[in-house]
Amino acid sequence: MAVAILPDGSRKEIPDGSTIKALADGIGKRLGQAAVAGEIDGTVVDLTTRLTGEKQVKILTDRDPQALLVLRHSAAHVMAEAIQRIWPGALLAYGPALDNGFYYDIALDQPISSSDFARIEKEMASIIAEDRPFVRYELPFAEGLKRLEAEGNRYKVDNAQRAQQAGSACLSWYVTGEKGRNWEDLCMGPHIPSTGRIKGFKVMSVAQSHWHGDVTSDRFQRVYGTAFFDKKQLDEYLHLLEEARKRDHRVLGPQLGLFAIDDAVGQGLVLWKPKGAVVRQELQNFISEHLRRQGYHQVFTPHIGRLGLYKTSGHFPYYRESQFPPLVDREFISQKAAEGCSCAQLSNLMEAGEIDGYLLKPMNCPHHIRIYASEPHSYRDLPIRLAEFGTVYRWEKSGELGGMTRVRGFTQDDAHLFCMEEQVPAEVLGCLELVKIVLGTLGMNNYRVRVGLRDPDSAKYVGDPAQWDRAEAACLAAAQSLGVAFTKEPGEAAFYGPKIDFVVKDVIGREWQLGTVQVDYQLPQRFDLSYIGADNKSHRPVMIHRAPFGSMERVIGVLIEHFNGSFPLWLSPVQAIVLPISQKTSAFAQQVMEQLRAAGVRVEMDDSADKIGAKIRSASLQKIPYQLVVGEKEAAVNKVAVRHRNADQGQLDVEELLARLQQEIATKGVAEAVV
Repeated sequence: MAVAILPDGSRKEIPDGSTIKALADGIGKRLGQAAVAGEIDGTVVDLTTRLTGEKQVKILTDRDPQALLVLRHSAAHVMAEAIQRIWPGALLAYGPALDNGFYYDIALDQPISSSDFARIEKEMASIIAEDRPFVRYELPFAEGLKRLEAEGNRYKVDNAQRAQQAGSACLSWYVTGEKGRNWEDLCMGPHIPSTGRIKGFKVMSVAQSHWHGDVTSDRFQRVYGTAFFDKKQLDEYLHLLEEARKRDHRVLGPQLGLFAIDDAVGQGLVLWKPKGAVVRQELQNFISEHLRRQGYHQVFTPHIGRLGLYKTSGHFPYYRESQFPPLVDREFISQKAAEGCSCAQLSNLMEAGEIDGYLLKPMNCPHHIRIYASEPHSYRDLPIRLAEFGTVYRWEKSGELGGMTRVRGFTQDDAHLFCMEEQVPAEVLGCLELVKIVLGTLGMNNYRVRVGLRDPDSAKYVGDPAQWDRAEAACLAAAQSLGVAFTKEPGEAAFYGPKIDFVVKDVIGREWQLGTVQVDYQLPQRFDLSYIGADNKSHRPVMIHRAPFGSMERVIGVLIEHFNGSFPLWLSPVQAIVLPISQKTSAFAQQVMEQLRAAGVRVEMDDSADKIGAKIRSASLQKIPYQLVVGEKEAAVNKVAVRHRNADQGQLDVEELLARLQQEIATKGVAEAVV
């Protein structure tokens, strides 16, 4: 008999060789009908997979995220079959599932455009209506490879050879229907039971890609799609995309005068315009208040550092692909030139890191470490908390850049804490308190927490396992104290220590990774940091990295979309605008503006010749929270007609309005997102 250990801990005996589907049917008729796939010892499998021995087993239904990935991989097969029906000469390369859909890379001489999507979807609908089963079969590697070579699709041959290199002794195919009669594809699986399970699907877009991501290799057309278990989920997703399109910070940001990205300056390098600078400065001022309260010290460090600094930290040359090339010392170049060093040899020296020079800093931590090391420390000094809004530089591929959320130069709200090991739990809690304050003030209370732990089977993690155990225990205890859902994620720790990440869900349901806290035993060791303990002996401090925002560029890009450009009053670049109805009231309007400005309100006045309706529309497009309309009646009684977020609030005395504005600004108001 086989034994299935179910998620609730119960054990169920079934005949050896029974399928996952049979297990589901045995547990309950409704579960059997809802079953989509299975999970055996953490690996997702088909329902036809047979059970032997004792295994941890989970039945996956349409409520499980893993099941949705299985559905989308199956939808990729359906789309590929549809495309080959329309273009029989299309060669298939690779078609994985994604978090938001799927794609298939296809070699085809004829371009596929959006005008073809309806044809593809029609063929997909036909395949789905046939409700054909996904059937797996295997061939010994040599036999399967011979078959692929005879078929003449070299991309599938390459896929097969890579599978062999990964340890596969056989090759597997999936038939959508009956072997020898219906469409099939080389595939590892798993798949849903049949095509009929796909209730909502859509072809989304087409883009250019290359074999193995190498721009010098074969060019493909990458056709994207998405799929869901029901049509309602698809409709909700498409609505979400439309909302995201309307809120796109790459459009809204320039429209509102917040930032610009100019090719003459460089891709991925943000130019902060005056209004964007106001938002950024307000956020920095806000968090700086809490840094002072928690005992942080502000520091400033240069934008570059000697290459040896990053060799010691481990950032170079091991992460050189994500860094700008080093700035080589002129003396070093002159010396190598005198020695007859060729350009190729110099390039090899740079690749290996065997050069003298500087690097645009990819991280702030080595600089903060050198500040700590610049003077001796006693246990009485600890913890030492160093904070900086430090700009760092990463080399992102041009195709991966995206407005302000993926850039090449960005400013982190960074800090590094140097403490004794027994202080780690309290310091981690203090960091999490700061993140909670930030997210709560911004009204982003819908978030989850990931605790990145080491994978004990991986060689990438360095350091004493006992130290790792203590650091992970501190992170888990701190995460538990937050009172929100958190997940343990083995293998997601940084190479130097565990970390806690905050994943925030915005007003339209998208997730963004923002704040992070990381515990680090390794960099203090690499840089030989120390402090004198109460025993008058030298000890090694522990280092904590933390960034509540992550980066100013990313968080403001997220906030533009979260608030749809309508920032809460304290963050709004222009908090109020005075709108005189005519020139007759311009003098009083000017007086109102000056009174508000003197009190610290960011206020402007539209004294153009436009009619009041046009002025109101213009102010609304600029997302200005308060519009203060001044006519002759208002001027006569020292009042203004107040519109807040385009809703009429009636007339207010200027003093009463000012008190209201100051109160809302001082308390940060209620940072509600605009739906």
